[in-house]
Amino acid sequence: MMMNLFSIFDPSTNIFNLSLNWMSSFLGLLFFPMIFWFIPSRLSLFWNKIFSTLHKEFKMLIGAYSFNGTTFMFISLFTFILFNNFLGLFPYIFTSTSHMTITLSLALPLWLSFMMFGWINNTKHMFAHLVPQGTPPVLMPFMVLIETISNVIRPGTLAVRLSANMIAGHLLLTLLGNTGNSLSTMLVSLLIVTQLLLLMLESAVAIIQAYVFTILSTLYSSEII
Repeated sequence: MMMNLFSIFDPSTNIFNLSLNWMSSFLGLLFFPMIFWFIPSRLSLFWNKIFSTLHKEFKMLIGAYSFNGTTFMFISLFTFILFNNFLGLFPYIFTSTSHMTITLSLALPLWLSFMMFGWINNTKHMFAHLVPQGTPPVLMPFMVLIETISNVIRPGTLAVRLSANMIAGHLLLTLLGNTGNSLSTMLVSLLIVTQLLLLMLESAVAIIQAYVFTILSTLYSSEII
């Protein structure tokens, strides 16, 4: 039962031993209609409005002393995660962000680059972050240990948070959908309404998790400057 349940997240579709599941990560490009590339169009103006809002928010979080173009990296990250989360809600499309292969590949290089830049260029600033202001001298060794551990597990928590939220909603939808064959007509109608409500919830979760992943990455980058 459990093997069949979790098999929906198994990247097993392949042709000539080449996995096709991960191609879903690039399907987002096909969802842009041709009119998007003609400027100005209503769709491009809509996305430009979203990007400008994200740019202002990320710029405020990173700070005034950030490098030019830093926010565009986080906007691209947000867009990539958002499209992949939404694509997973379509039938027969592999949810790539439900796998640690994708989420950890996004979180770990970001965290490593932040740490390398911070420790090489702002060593004193990074050491100061290990001891919160106002900590008693007796507790300083413990605080350094706790802050070090919390810093090291950051890429793991980012990756697990995104993949776990994607898996949880899809498992719930699958569990409810598998019970439809044994229900009466009245209960099937109730099940369809429940599934639609869950689908709306998952759509909101797809946006929120993309936003949370990007915001946390932005906050981590702001600590090294």
